[in-house]
Amino acid sequence: MNLILMCRSTSGTRHVSLTPPLLRLFALSVLAVLTAAVGTGYGLARLGGFVPGDVRVARLQRGVAAQKAEIDRARTAAEDRVVALTRRVGGLNAHVIRLNALGGELATLAKLDDGEFDFAARPAYGGPDEPALAVADVPTLLGELDDLEDRLNQQSRQLSALGDIMVDRKLAAEARPQGRPVSTGYISSHYGRRIDPFTGEWRQHRGIDFAARAGAEIVSVAGGVVTWAGTRQGYGRMIEVTHGNGYVTRYAHNARNLVVVGDHVQKGEIIALIGATGRATGSNLHFEVWHNGRPVDPARFVRQTG
Repeated sequence: MNLILMCRSTSGTRHVSLTPPLLRLFALSVLAVLTAAVGTGYGLARLGGFVPGDVRVARLQRGVAAQKAEIDRARTAAEDRVVALTRRVGGLNAHVIRLNALGGELATLAKLDDGEFDFAARPAYGGPDEPALAVADVPTLLGELDDLEDRLNQQSRQLSALGDIMVDRKLAAEARPQGRPVSTGYISSHYGRRIDPFTGEWRQHRGIDFAARAGAEIVSVAGGVVTWAGTRQGYGRMIEVTHGNGYVTRYAHNARNLVVVGDHVQKGEIIALIGATGRATGSNLHFEVWHNGRPVDPARFVRQTG
């Protein structure tokens, strides 16, 4: 390869012949000079604030990825909070349903007027228009739900205890003898000292007698369990009902017993028919009330109509 060099000082030309080894050396020298020039220019460009496009695109892509990850984390946290709130609201709704049921039972036990306490209906509200309050954040709302749940739990326990008391009182009232054991007839002999109609002597009469037509119905004056149903000396055919709280009632001189031992009877249930069996001068019911193992005057229970 021949190179022609122009020389200004000599106003002439010179011919240089390059062999292959010299030519390769010359090419490498030119490439090294160009690479150094490009690197120097790139470094100067970065020092001067210029950023190549591919670097800027990479930076933008990393920023977008970071923002997407943050959005995903925020969405997951929001979904978790919504699920937590949904569960809490569901639990509180179950509490409210249970309180409504307890309230309805208590209203029934207390014999309140229909509609006075309608626990199934939404309660009425009122009041003037007031400025709106700031919306609470999720942690504050969860705290308020915790407080509400605690109050509902406390009220549920109180209502349950009150219900137990009212049920106990109702059972006690049902176990207490009350009212007349017959719908017809009149009191022919009272409780206490009286002249025995068979001997003419003063004797203690432990019950009261209702004179009535034969076959008239006899009813239990309280709920209880039949603990005697048969014949007993002096009483004839007799029914004995144990009511609880120490109360026992006896119905004697029956023409026919309609219940047997072990039967559960309700207040007002027919248990026998009036007769004149045993030590009786005619058709009548001999009615006794015992409390804690001792006979008491049945008249005070008969006078109570409940």
